[in-house]
This record gives sequence, structure tokens and C-alpha cells, in this order.
Amino acid sequence: MNKILVIAPHADDETLGCAGALLRHKAEGCQIHWLLVTGMSEASGFSKNQITTRNNEIKLVAEQYGFDSVSQLGLPPAALETLPIGKLIGGISKVINEVKPQTVYVTYRNDAHSDHELVFDAAMSATKSFRYPFIKRVLAYETISETDFGMKPEDGGFRPNVYVDISAYIQKKLDIMEIYQSEMGNFPFPRSRKALEALATLRGAQSNCHAAEAFMLIKEII
Repeated sequence: MNKILVIAPHADDETLGCAGALLRHKAEGCQIHWLLVTGMSEASGFSKNQITTRNNEIKLVAEQYGFDSVSQLGLPPAALETLPIGKLIGGISKVINEVKPQTVYVTYRNDAHSDHELVFDAAMSATKSFRYPFIKRVLAYETISETDFGMKPEDGGFRPNVYVDISAYIQKKLDIMEIYQSEMGNFPFPRSRKALEALATLRGAQSNCHAAEAFMLIKEII
């Protein structure tokens, strides 16, 4: 059975970037697994109420996808650069060795959020073919409000070369995203139902379907 792992720096990245693909993988009989790198804590400045709310959201989201496993590293959000990179690589590697996925989804390196860049770099270390020969495909996903705000002059921008038709799953993607109430807003806020649907429509127009998600292929072994 094909195993899929999505690596999300923060809860909601997995849904923004590849909810439709994950739902489609699940419907096609694959195992889907979620690795959540950061987590709210009082030490990171979050209130008990915020932590409880987020934990409930994660539980509800996991149920909607039917994830076969959910792993949480619990590292501090927006502070990954303060940690030894080995701690991040080690945490991701441990989960990869446990799941043994054939396909890995990870954030795009040049997103505006520094956590996305660090998670991408750690994931590249944790998907080396000679250490993890079971991994056959690595894809970078786009995260609205982060990928589109990555303005590094040396970056050529997110240029997708893989599209997944999610026409049958776009409404469920939007419904799942609305579970994250504190992350959503009203249009023209980028994390809004209208903006997410518009992006899926644009990616669909680029790939001759009604709605799609777009990815950059980082590595594929056939």
C-alpha cells in the first residue's frame, strides 16, 4: 500500500497546501500520515485557551482526513531558527523511519515564513535516497499567504510542474480549513474561503480541470 506523508510546519499548512491531494490519496486507498512540526505552548507565549482550542482543531482536522497517523514534534512556532538544526532533522527523520512513506509533501523553501524554509531544509536531509530508499517522490506545496509573499530577490518563484485534479475534493478542503477558525478571515484576507477557491480555480485552469493543487517536483525515483 502506498504511504503518503505531509510535513506541516504549522497546523493549517497541510490543508492550505495539499488537502485535496491528501483526500484523493485516501480515497484511492493510500495511507496518509501527518507530521506537525510546531505546536502551541505556554512557553511560546500562548494562553491555555489558545492551546486547548488548537488541540481540538487538530483532532477534528485529523478526523476529517482519516489520517492513519498524526505525529507532533511540538517545537516552538516562529522560533525554529533558535534550535539546533540537528534537533529538527532528527525529529523529522524519526517519523519518516516510522512511517516509511513513498511520497513526501513539504513546504516550499522560499516562503515568507522562516519556519517553512527551515522545515524544507531539514526535510531534504531526512529524505536522502541512500538513507531512506523507500522514498520515491518529494513534492513542495504552496501555502497561500506565505508562498505568494516570499520576495527573496534571488528566488525564481514558485513554478509548479505537477498538478493534482481536486475537483471532487475542493469543497471538503474549504470546509476543513474553516475548522481553523483563528486562521481564517474574510476576503481579501488570503486565508479566506474565496481566496482558496480562487487559487484552486486558477491551478485548475492551468491544468484543464475545474480545481487543482499545484506542486514543484523536488525529486522522483522511478
